[in-house]
Amino acid sequence: MLVIGALADGDARYSDLDTTIPAISRRMLTLTLKRLERDGLVDRTAYAEVPPRVEYALTGLGACLLSAIQHLAAWSSEHHSEVRRHQDSYDRNATRG
Repeated sequence: MLVIGALADGDARYSDLDTTIPAISRRMLTLTLKRLERDGLVDRTAYAEVPPRVEYALTGLGACLLSAIQHLAAWSSEHHSEVRRHQDSYDRNATRG
């Protein structure tokens, strides 16, 4: 979801995505991009330049998913404190055994 969201504003190079999504390792970012490309959600364009340049962009299918992700992000933001209260309550009860 983070990669799809990061590509919402348009094409991005790998290094841009790596900077935009700091909570992901480079290996996981690479694997995620490959999976999204395989699923038809992201296009990868390699340019024959020195140094090589690769850009990623959402496909039509990926853009369609972006809409759903934005709704999920809005819901998450709206209900964050309520979810956090439930987590805290659960954790307190779980520790009591």
